[in-house]
Amino acid sequence: MIRNLLHPLPDASQVEVFETLLQLPQLRVERIVSDGQVSADWYDQDETEWVLLLAGAARLLFEGDAADTVLAPGDCVLIEPHRRHKVTYSAPGTVWLAVWA
Repeated sequence: MIRNLLHPLPDASQVEVFETLLQLPQLRVERIVSDGQVSADWYDQDETEWVLLLAGAARLLFEGDAADTVLAPGDCVLIEPHRRHKVTYSAPGTVWLAVWA
């Protein structure tokens, strides 16, 4: 089955929408749709996360960094376990592809 990750997008105007696309014992792939949401608290995850920005724009702040990491479509970042971070900006219609292992 062919599926487009950018169309149609769910309504994320009130809350981010997380959708699991693939779940295996050691791997999870999610589509995340953001519409201006930012992190209230620091993320501190047990898993490795690789995230690719498919559409929109976003900024991540990693604990200890002086400046945000700016993401544009096509940018990806590997987040090691327990690397504390937060989303400080997401544009309307931002679509992430997150791979957890």
